[in-house]
Amino acid sequence: MEKQLTIREMYEQSEHKLLSRYASFSDESRGRDVPEEESDLRTVYQRDRDRVLHSKSFRRLKHKTQVFLAPYGDHYRTRLTHTLEVSQIARTIAKALRCNEELTEAIALAHDIGHTPFGHVGERALTKASGKSFSHNEHGVRVVEKIENAGKGLNLTWEVRDGILNHKTSLKPSTIEGDIVRVSDKIAYISHDIDDGIRAGVLSEEGLPAELTAVLGHSTRERINKMITDVVENSGDSERIKMSDTCWNALIELRKYMFDTLYTNEVVKQEETKAFKIIEILYAYYMEHINLLPEEFLNMESESTSISDIVCYYIAGMTDNYAVENFQNIYIPRSWNVY
Repeated sequence: MEKQLTIREMYEQSEHKLLSRYASFSDESRGRDVPEEESDLRTVYQRDRDRVLHSKSFRRLKHKTQVFLAPYGDHYRTRLTHTLEVSQIARTIAKALRCNEELTEAIALAHDIGHTPFGHVGERALTKASGKSFSHNEHGVRVVEKIENAGKGLNLTWEVRDGILNHKTSLKPSTIEGDIVRVSDKIAYISHDIDDGIRAGVLSEEGLPAELTAVLGHSTRERINKMITDVVENSGDSERIKMSDTCWNALIELRKYMFDTLYTNEVVKQEETKAFKIIEILYAYYMEHINLLPEEFLNMESESTSISDIVCYYIAGMTDNYAVENFQNIYIPRSWNVY
């Protein structure tokens, strides 16, 4: 009697019939560092997506800065909502190009999991305090391999970890799904940072360079749709993700405009000096009180991992709120009553 296939096996077989030849097939994954018994229901990439989604590091993204530090209002992006928007854009592109949607989503949901409190200012502060470059993409891999799950890690597949590591613009993921996330990240943050900038009164739709909006569109919705469509139209039957030169050049010029008018704007950056100082002070404090760190961090010390590294890892995991609260508890006098 022929053995009945599991749901996972049937799904894996269907991938070979439906997906592009350039897609990453679930049954051809390079696997996990620690081998596991396969699920009867879910492919390896489905399991990875679920592990990221249920992790504490993922949930903490809701209280980490995207662009605006401590904005007053409920509708500004956080690192979590940015992540969800990247996932939505990436899944749309992956589905249109017949790539592995589950792998794409797993990478997208995890791509910023290594971000520090206060956004990129946190990275710069840890780099200065420790004297060693701190990068959120490299730390993201560290989080899923060594820090999450009380130091046991999530044991994700090689493909997802490669996508986390290489999602920055200057890098090159090994899978087309990782490449999709890399481009989707840029589409998302440029489009949505403009939206937040307009909400804050720092930017206006009418003030955006006309030669760029003529190419990309005159609203957040138009720009996202234009760039997604351009990627799909220019990446068909290709092992890499591409935009047309016209669309890509307009996106790069719009990014430059954003740096000049939003990312370095006084209104946006007025709190960054305080945030930078908080990170520096917390680093110095924990270097002197290393015993206060959780046990799973202390257990990480080795020939290749110094006390300074461990303090950076611990601070990087903090939310904006927790970093501020920690600073206040350590250094700000509180009211007290002796009676």
